[in-house]
Amino acid sequence: MTSAAEQEAVPDHAPERAGPPVWPGAPTPLGARCRTGPDGVTGTNFALWAGGAEAVELCLFDPDGTELRLPLTELTHEIWHGFVPGVGAGQRYGYRVHGRWDPWTGARWNPAKLLLDPYARAVDGDFTLPPEVYGHVRDWPQQHVADTVRDERDSAPHVPKGVVVLDDDDWSDDRRPKTPWQDSVIYELHVKGFTRLHPGIPEHLRGTYAGLAHPAAIDHLVRLGVTAVELLPVHQFAHEDHLLRRGLRNHWGYNSIGYFAPHAGYSSSGTTGQQVGEFKRMVRALHAAGIEVILDVVYNHTAEAGELGPTLSLKGVDNRGYYRLQSDARRYADYTGCGNTLHVVQPQVLRLITDSLRYWVTEMGVDGFRFDLAAALARSMHDVDMLSPFLAVIAQDPVLRRVKLIAEPWDVGNGGYQVGAFPPLWTEWNDRYRDAVRDFWRGALPDVRDLGYRLSGSSDLYAWGGRRPYASVNFVTAHDGFTLRDLVTYERKHNEANGEGNRDGTHDNRSWNCGVEGETDDPDINALRLRQQRNLLTTLLLSTGVPMLVAGDEMGRTQGGNNNAYCQDNAIGWLDWALPDDPGRAQLLALTRRLLALRHDHPVLRRRAFFSGRPQGTDGLRDLAWFTAEGAEMTEPDWYAPTATLGLYLSGRDIPGRDERGEQITDDSFLAVLHAGHRPLEFRLPGPPWAETYELVVDTGREDQSAPPGTEHAGGGIITVEARSMVLLRVRT
Repeated sequence: MTSAAEQEAVPDHAPERAGPPVWPGAPTPLGARCRTGPDGVTGTNFALWAGGAEAVELCLFDPDGTELRLPLTELTHEIWHGFVPGVGAGQRYGYRVHGRWDPWTGARWNPAKLLLDPYARAVDGDFTLPPEVYGHVRDWPQQHVADTVRDERDSAPHVPKGVVVLDDDDWSDDRRPKTPWQDSVIYELHVKGFTRLHPGIPEHLRGTYAGLAHPAAIDHLVRLGVTAVELLPVHQFAHEDHLLRRGLRNHWGYNSIGYFAPHAGYSSSGTTGQQVGEFKRMVRALHAAGIEVILDVVYNHTAEAGELGPTLSLKGVDNRGYYRLQSDARRYADYTGCGNTLHVVQPQVLRLITDSLRYWVTEMGVDGFRFDLAAALARSMHDVDMLSPFLAVIAQDPVLRRVKLIAEPWDVGNGGYQVGAFPPLWTEWNDRYRDAVRDFWRGALPDVRDLGYRLSGSSDLYAWGGRRPYASVNFVTAHDGFTLRDLVTYERKHNEANGEGNRDGTHDNRSWNCGVEGETDDPDINALRLRQQRNLLTTLLLSTGVPMLVAGDEMGRTQGGNNNAYCQDNAIGWLDWALPDDPGRAQLLALTRRLLALRHDHPVLRRRAFFSGRPQGTDGLRDLAWFTAEGAEMTEPDWYAPTATLGLYLSGRDIPGRDERGEQITDDSFLAVLHAGHRPLEFRLPGPPWAETYELVVDTGREDQSAPPGTEHAGGGIITVEARSMVLLRVRT
């Protein structure tokens, strides 16, 4: 253990050369901001909230790594600040924060550790996590107390630096698409994984923001018909130590350390501020194509992990102020499964998060956010609270309440599962939709009650408080889990490449391999797998709510059965653009494009209000009706009976709301028949008054999906629905 004198001692690393003067500056805004000071002198204002700290040093670094330390002596409301004349854009910097070393009370100040500014707008360098970057002696013989022994080695040579960025962009030439929620189609993608192998993108741009902005990448999105990309984390992140020791890297990026900085590894133009401009140009290019940009953000935890994790930023600035600690303040409260949880109830933490969100909207141009483990952000002191400070601040913020807000409505703590509980303004990832659709098509649903709710907007979850059907973000697959192709190819996860003995990743895949585990040359099984993919995609894109596709599912991407490819920065985690060369994959892509065009053209498929299920006119037709295979409306007992078939009638005559000119919205009516049985089915089409004639629009039982079938059938007649397939028919009047 270190003595009290040793704990308070400051390592003698002071630079010899004299530095520039430090003028008082201002406590706001936080971070490093280029500005004009007294007498028109240009420079940079530095401001750092460090509650409880005893001293703060600003550390400036020359290109050769020479460090210059400048004490910040001004303190206003726990914010240390100063203005440094002559310092401008491109300057690399960090902080050393002095204070008590008393882990038993949660105090972990250690000035030997160079800290990343929590408000840094660009980061130069990568986190490699040698022993020097840990605030404690990582290799202390008694590991159970290692976190209490302060490490005096200098971490500056081993950690990235913040970069001063000049931001004078007014976005006057940008036009945000502002797509209404009910018209939105989300496409979840990884900046690097989506572009790394794209043959139409120049080699030096692949895997970067510029690669995603390239016309070849945008052309795929536009032709597909999506309205928004949801980018896996692009905040600066670090790689976990256990991955680096196995020769792997964090690919997904759910390990944030810089909430204002675009991840430097995705920049093709440089890392001393150029990444900021490159990200903005990407956003502009996507906006010009009519595509919104939604960021997957991780404000629930940071890359500093628990008490045995590294000291990179917040832990060394004010550990007690930023993180939730247990009653034993050496330990961290962990509602995230990642070692720590940000203490969002604290005003300075709430400020950090909301400042970051506003920055990405106002200065980086993004259109919305998907919040990873959002229930952790909604916790008050312990329990999830829908009146929590975080949700209250978002609801009243004039910037944030206007953008798209998507919650992953759970965390790993007690009471963390909150699907359907988030307040108006929020939409949610609806995992109950995912589970019901997967179970139906693999033949595991005991009845169709739950499926009926999921197909029609999940009113049982969201029809309260003024929420609408688009509160449900429907998905069958996501980055976390099997791809669509793997969902019908594997029943067991195959995560051996992750190096964790196949213990990682969920066991609850709700998948069906169609009779053989893994890839096969059997033509019948491959045909069935393609049909199942068509079934799942068609169900998703015709359901009420906001559909979310995962990049590559539209052309049969595989991860070889890996359902947790977070550390696979390689061909497993990258999209294979040669897939459409296979005829079956090309047909899948063609069907996806056709379904999205159909959704775009028909407002009955993207309703703004829930169905009533009641007769709407003198003829007694309902806006939503359900039918058995015999062509009869379903009765209460039918919902409880085991069945593999469900008929869904959507009326286009009675769509609530009016168009921009105040006219009543009307549309065609449709009948969808979902049949998960293993034998063909004769389905009787509802006759008048429901329809006199039907036109076949989609039939997933057909291999050729390049054009609609176009066959007409009389109302009251019988059609044959192939085994495990789905048909969509348009009512002809």
